Amino acid sequence: MDAPVALESTVIAHGLPAPHNLDTARRCEAAVRAEGARPCTIAILKGQVRLGLHPDELRYLATAPGIRKVSLRDLPVVVARGLDGATTVAATLHLAWRAGIPVMATGGIGGVHRRIDGQPAMDISADLEALARIPAIVVCSGPKIILDLEATREQLETRGITVVGYRTDTMPAFYCPTSGLPVDVRCDTPAEVVALYRARQRLGLPGALLVTVPPPDRVALPREVVLPALEQALQDAETRQLRAEALTPFLLARLRERLGSRVLQANIALLEQNAIVAARIARALATAT
Repeated sequence: MDAPVALESTVIAHGLPAPHNLDTARRCEAAVRAEGARPCTIAILKGQVRLGLHPDELRYLATAPGIRKVSLRDLPVVVARGLDGATTVAATLHLAWRAGIPVMATGGIGGVHRRIDGQPAMDISADLEALARIPAIVVCSGPKIILDLEATREQLETRGITVVGYRTDTMPAFYCPTSGLPVDVRCDTPAEVVALYRARQRLGLPGALLVTVPPPDRVALPREVVLPALEQALQDAETRQLRAEALTPFLLARLRERLGSRVLQANIALLEQNAIVAARIARALATAT
């Protein structure tokens, strides 16, 4: 029985500081294997799509300078020019589905960015487009806390993406156990998730089943702790007139600076936990096939 789990690689090259990035990548792959599934970290090396990386390739991705962050629009550029790239949720999901891998694990998904200078937010992550188009199972800890969570939840609904709360009734927000926003349905077991996924397939619905898992209790950060630090980070970003691609890494870095090691611990723990949940779902799906 083959039960592959796709893992994104942007978190290795861009999301976590060294040496935690490599250690976390190894831990996530080990966690998937321990559950009887097959980890498949996806990246592009010298223009070649890699569906699963050797240990030395993981190390290269974690340590080499100039690794490009690759979303959907970037895929043909990186492949055609023979570059190295770490794939985002959207790009990972696209490549995984093309390779016949229906289950993916990540940390937090992208969504609708918060408004800056009172202007409507025009920056909407390609993750939402990929989720609306590709009928896979994506395990995450909800949208990143830096986003406009209400607008992101509305976009998920508008695009027909079923949001599952895995052992929770509210959608988590990355480091935080809850966003205060509801999910569409609660599932407490991998079998329940697979039943929902099969129902979507029988109905011919496009788009993903988004399984949201709160971070482990031992490391989860309350919203009342994160939000003041986030507001200050947003003010800093406005002062620097940051937009688009520069905004997300800046805000996440600012949160790490203001909240210290708690943010890093939460990020690492939720990535490993999501890999475990995804592996269990992948095994249940393979058994049900």
